[in-house]
Amino acid sequence: MRRTRSKTDPLLCAVASAQDKVDQPGALFGALDQALQSAIGHKLFTILTYEGETGEAARIYSNLPGPYPRDGRKRLAPGPWTEAVLERGEAYIGRTHDDLRNVFSDHALIASLGCASVLNMPVRWRGRTLGSLNLLHEAGWYDEDDVAACLPFAQLTLPALLAPAQP
Repeated sequence: MRRTRSKTDPLLCAVASAQDKVDQPGALFGALDQALQSAIGHKLFTILTYEGETGEAARIYSNLPGPYPRDGRKRLAPGPWTEAVLERGEAYIGRTHDDLRNVFSDHALIASLGCASVLNMPVRWRGRTLGSLNLLHEAGWYDEDDVAACLPFAQLTLPALLAPAQP
């Protein structure tokens, strides 16, 4: 008897295949950008790493390097967002500009890019948030279904966050 096989998501396969490329982490981050654009959608996409000792976030990828350049850093203030995303590893969905204004100091720049909603998806390893995928779009774009869709992409980011930086 022939068994039924499930179809593997081609977007996940594209991201997984990008991990084999020599030009890392750029190949992986570019594949994530394209896949998440197709699967969920975004106007702005960034990847941040978090340094618990310093309380800072470092931007390691941005699809809009003008307003959000790679290697940008910011200090994170303790509060409900950091408790949810960084400490508990929960995704954060901001649905309106007011939601973003309450959480992000750069909300005016975000609004100037036509973005008023966000999905911050933590990348976790051994009970710790090492970074996050950050998707921003027009108001009301993201919901809980997007959290489930984003989770495997976030975890495929893990090798790039664990690998030591190469010169």
